[in-house]
Amino acid sequence: MQNSLKITSTLADDTRFSIYQHMLQEKDYFTVQQIAEKFSIHPNVARLHLTKLSEINVISSEYEKTGKGGRPGRIYKALENGVTLSFPKRNYDELLSWTLAILHELGPDSISVGKRVCYNKGQEEIRHLLQNRHMDPFNLSFEEKLAIITDSSSMIGYIPIVNELDHGHKSIQFAVYNCPYHNEIEAYSSIVCNLHESFLKGQFDLLFEVDDFVQIESMVDGCKYCSYKIDAKP
Repeated sequence: MQNSLKITSTLADDTRFSIYQHMLQEKDYFTVQQIAEKFSIHPNVARLHLTKLSEINVISSEYEKTGKGGRPGRIYKALENGVTLSFPKRNYDELLSWTLAILHELGPDSISVGKRVCYNKGQEEIRHLLQNRHMDPFNLSFEEKLAIITDSSSMIGYIPIVNELDHGHKSIQFAVYNCPYHNEIEAYSSIVCNLHESFLKGQFDLLFEVDDFVQIESMVDGCKYCSYKIDAKP
């Protein structure tokens, strides 16, 4: 409980949370000075924020090896695993592991069912979001639809780039910089990625008339992001 309270109090600071979110998105090492410049804060303040994030194990801290001699400086990077909080304790990660193992044992037919369920869940999430905002999907502009998609999973990290195509079509490219199922990827990558992609397809299909939905890059293959390209009518 004490550790959970420390995590929540650490991330409750707006600047500190923004620093963590930025590091999670960029997936790179940062110095104190880089963080200070990015967020327009004094280096001592930046160092304090980074130290507190290190203490709750959401970022790593190590000495930079420059080969130039002198005292090495510290560099920091967001950890992939993150943290899970539950009050009272609930072991959802273990339940997820069991579910994936069951799908794996049952084979292709069960995975097809899982993809259909996840597709429907993706559509259901967007419907709930629209209902809460009193919005009609048939009366939204392309930009409003794109904002809905982006807002639906801010910490997963949709980064949309829209390109104009011919005949009123648009191409949407977006990246997912934070895999929400990172802990299960190693053992069940094909299942997890198929289920997550079905969930994303469900979200897009509810809002757009999608002609094509293609994955371009995958973190499973060592890429920095999972990125997709969608051709859609507004």
